[in-house]
Amino acid sequence: MPHVLQNVVFPTDRDPDLLPLYVDPETWSVIDHEPVRVSNRAQLGNILGRTRARILAGRRVSFGTYFNAFPASYWQHWTSVREVALTVRTVGPATILVYRSNGSGVRQRIETREVDGESTARFDLVLDQYSDGGFIWFDIVADEKNAVFEGADWTTESAPVREGKASIGITTFNKPEYCVATLASLAESPDALELIDRIFVVDQGNRRVDERPEYPQISAALGETLQIVSQPNLGGSGGFARAMTETLARHESDFVQLLDDDVRIEPESVRRSIVFGRYATVPTIVGAHMFDLLDRPKLHAWAEVVDEVPFMWRALYQEKLPHDFSVANLRQSPMLHMRLDADYNGWWMCLIPVSIIREIGLALPAFIKWDDAEYCLRAREAGYPTVSVPGVALWHVSWVGKDDSIDWQAYFHARNRIVSGLLHSSVPRGGTLLRHSRRMDLKHLMMMQYYPVALRHRALRDVLSGPEHMRRTLATAMPAARALAADFPETVVHRDTGVPMRSRRGRVVFAHRRANDLDNPTGLRLRWFTVTTLISHWFHSPRPENVAHPEVEFGKGDAHWWRLPVFDSALVSAADGSGKNIYTRDRGAFRRMLLESVRLHRRLRREWPALAARYRSARDELTSLPSWQRTFEETTP
Repeated sequence: MPHVLQNVVFPTDRDPDLLPLYVDPETWSVIDHEPVRVSNRAQLGNILGRTRARILAGRRVSFGTYFNAFPASYWQHWTSVREVALTVRTVGPATILVYRSNGSGVRQRIETREVDGESTARFDLVLDQYSDGGFIWFDIVADEKNAVFEGADWTTESAPVREGKASIGITTFNKPEYCVATLASLAESPDALELIDRIFVVDQGNRRVDERPEYPQISAALGETLQIVSQPNLGGSGGFARAMTETLARHESDFVQLLDDDVRIEPESVRRSIVFGRYATVPTIVGAHMFDLLDRPKLHAWAEVVDEVPFMWRALYQEKLPHDFSVANLRQSPMLHMRLDADYNGWWMCLIPVSIIREIGLALPAFIKWDDAEYCLRAREAGYPTVSVPGVALWHVSWVGKDDSIDWQAYFHARNRIVSGLLHSSVPRGGTLLRHSRRMDLKHLMMMQYYPVALRHRALRDVLSGPEHMRRTLATAMPAARALAADFPETVVHRDTGVPMRSRRGRVVFAHRRANDLDNPTGLRLRWFTVTTLISHWFHSPRPENVAHPEVEFGKGDAHWWRLPVFDSALVSAADGSGKNIYTRDRGAFRRMLLESVRLHRRLRREWPALAARYRSARDELTSLPSWQRTFEETTP
């Protein structure tokens, strides 16, 4: 009996912005080496259901799209599947054309077949030429009359390596409306549900999922598959560790699928990730790509890596992100056809085999930030890869409109990056990690952002205190970080009251530049700027009139570290546009924090080898099942 690897689907929402991710009926050209769409033919009215569509007479529709092309290179590289069958069902006169691409995105025709009436066309395909990359897809051209696409799937006769189901673990804090939407989507997706053992909703808030009016109906539909687990707010790592713990007790589950709460899922992606995990040659962490929930054709995250020397995360080809599929679809984007190998995947959606959890432990008690990257690095050291699979994705609230480097999360950014470096960096004394950390302090200080520097210094002191602090402060570090904001007036967001806030000298506006094309100082100019700025902030107090009233105003996109320092105070738009923050130079805070930054970073560099040994020896205890079970018992009333 053939095993379905991938179904061809259409969006569950009637949203025209989503169509380019599923089907491409457009005509494209190239101008100045850039793809240009020269038609606008996509119509929701031609989508007849989850798997059916109308193809108008004389029109050509391509399924070489993000969700419906088959990622042949990933299946060839990470599984033992070598023979795949594409089955296409149609009604009416049409021509089916099957294509493949290579790692450079070069298109090649595989086969063409004319069909008529009620037709089922099968194409037998071999996966043996996709080592560097490449997809397989098909186009349908309707002849003199309309044709109806009735469905298609990609199957194999090869048996999976493992056959267990997956349990889903959703961690949530006061976002019940998102959670019930995810649960409703799963309840309406039998193809996905047949591979799911349990759905654990780890509710850590006081706006509960099971108090939503939609919950009783969804609960009845899912039955015993759905389980609500309540616990205090232990962050993402605490919620996902709880999901891992619950899944370990389920003998029917071979995987746990971690899901964030503020997402919209594609149920077929959930199914695909589990199937890919079943077929992977070795136990493999299967990650999902991330689209922007508020701008849905835009892909914000694909394969992500941790650079060794600075020990910092990034996406491969980060300068190409976000990628807008309404502007350049899959066939017009050669770079997307490469096989991109990841170091880790964000836990917005990530499938982890239970066998890996039993061997390397649960999540690090990090609360948030770096827990996903650290876990995948830990798995890699044990011989288990992470694969971010094209066609496996969801929509998540992106970081556009956020700046968590200057709010309470700055503590976790700083602490957990350094802890992860202590655990996994093979470069002496963490490479350039500490130098980069010190520069972050300098940038914040020059920008008059004293609150994130105070948090970062608290993080460094906690790191220096040893690994025991992580579990001890798991439930208290976040409230303490938020409480510290009261000491820093810059953290107040001044909302719109109907009376515009103004600065003394008006708004500073810079000429529009392309993304990643900045005018920041470099080389000798950077050194001179840094020295002169530090001297100025050390010796000169701000003018009284600039303390009483902001000197200038900046939009968030213009408020860079090399622009703000030349002013005594600035009115800066909040990242989400909800108000404005006032940054004012404080010579006393600047002096005190600059000296403390130098002292803490020197001590960290000096003690790095000993600290690394301490954290590595404590890692197994920090991430063990018994340790997490004690935490759940101690924190639950």
